[in-house]
Amino acid sequence: MTTTAPPTSESNQSFVSKGLKIGAIGLVSSIVIAVASTAPAYSLTSALGSVVGEVGTRAPIIILLAFVPMLFISYSYQALNNVDPDCGTSFTWVARAFGRRTGWITGWVIVVADVVVMANLAFIAGSYTFSLFGADGLAASTFWSTLAGSIWILLMTLISWIGIELSARTQVILLSLELAILALLAITALTKVYTNSAGALAIHPAWAWFNPFGHGMTVSAFSGGILAAVFIYWGWDSAVTVNEETTNRRITPGRAAVISTVVLLITYLVVTIATQAYAGVGSNGIGLTSDSASTDALSGVGQAALGTWGFKLLILAVLSSSAASAQTTILPTARTTLSMAAYKALPRTFARVHPRFMTPSVSTWAMGIVSIAFYVAMTYIKDGGLLNDLILAIGLQIAFYYGLTGFASAFYFRYERGAKSLWLKIILPALGGVILLAAGVYSAYTFWAPSADDGDVTIWGVGGKFVLGVGAIVIGIPLMILWNLRPDGRQYFSGRTMRSADDLVREGHESDVPPEDRVITG
Repeated sequence: MTTTAPPTSESNQSFVSKGLKIGAIGLVSSIVIAVASTAPAYSLTSALGSVVGEVGTRAPIIILLAFVPMLFISYSYQALNNVDPDCGTSFTWVARAFGRRTGWITGWVIVVADVVVMANLAFIAGSYTFSLFGADGLAASTFWSTLAGSIWILLMTLISWIGIELSARTQVILLSLELAILALLAITALTKVYTNSAGALAIHPAWAWFNPFGHGMTVSAFSGGILAAVFIYWGWDSAVTVNEETTNRRITPGRAAVISTVVLLITYLVVTIATQAYAGVGSNGIGLTSDSASTDALSGVGQAALGTWGFKLLILAVLSSSAASAQTTILPTARTTLSMAAYKALPRTFARVHPRFMTPSVSTWAMGIVSIAFYVAMTYIKDGGLLNDLILAIGLQIAFYYGLTGFASAFYFRYERGAKSLWLKIILPALGGVILLAAGVYSAYTFWAPSADDGDVTIWGVGGKFVLGVGAIVIGIPLMILWNLRPDGRQYFSGRTMRSADDLVREGHESDVPPEDRVITG
């Protein structure tokens, strides 16, 4: 019998278990899932070149500044999870705070962003699989790399479906390998720079790299750099989406979210400084030119600094990173749609939970299948040209739902008093939301008109980044209207399946009813 948990209008409980395996993972596993979901090696490979292309040698300060709103938003996740530990996270919190329609669009954006990034993850995983074994011809083949990437998605979907414990153990192995190889790259590159054996293009790290107001830094370059850098931090909220499967679900997920952002900051700063110092910046910089770096910023540096076998290790790190992130992208998306279905914001079938594995069944496999379909479409439309626009397009979607989560925290706790609550639950989350949404709005404005000089893809005369970013959000509006016509949809949008934030805060934390007594089966 499949376990589901659609809340009903008669329920007065603040938490409804959805049939997931309670207490399956702890703090360390939560941190691992958060960092692995962000995929440091893959993220640097995909986005570091875009950051450097926008701001040159000031990439380190952009990496640091992009961390600030991420840290602020992680505080909002920590605070909101403490009072409402629901696996729907931003969807649930925004719906309670700002209305069911805003919440529905937020859930839609989360799903869209995850599906979009899967295309880039699969592209990297597919091509790097062949590169690892020296099959460069197959790696360059659109057909074979697409096939390999699709197989990776299927494999990670299977692991996610089998169980959260297997997923966590898999992440520990993949993340440990990834971080060890990145550390090797950074240490080797910096050692060669300071022993003057890195080549003529090498430059010593300088404090000027941390000056955001230096010569040549424009508002456009700054906002573009921030948006690209935001992408490399995205994913730590996966620790919160598995909150219903975590020990001490009110405290552990939020703590893991905050800790993971700090781990990511240290990793990104060290690798960025080392890579930039070794390669230099500009038209001759190895792997960091604005023209070619957007697709792979580490390969050139890795091959030059580590040699043949070291380069193989770097390929392995990026491959394991993209595979790990594919899995930890499926995990939170499946739980978002599970929660949406439980509150009747989606068809009830998405709320089905496997009775043995205690994981979302339909939601998990739907995410995998849709991701493959989107990946194949993006690969062959414009012969893969759109894949290069995905990073900045996803940045718009990240800014949207992270920003709304920050505002939701400020709304939830607006009546609380005390300096700690004022800063960590209201002011900093709201400020993080303002920063992200401001960068998103400005970047969307610049993305509207494609730049022929930058090789931007054009769709219907509009910039490809704008269509993929904003267009994907707008598509959700007619879908939401159509769902509102369904009986379940009317129950959700009328508020009969979900209480408001004010009700939740006023009534306090979760009731003492045991979780097993709050599961509705059918």
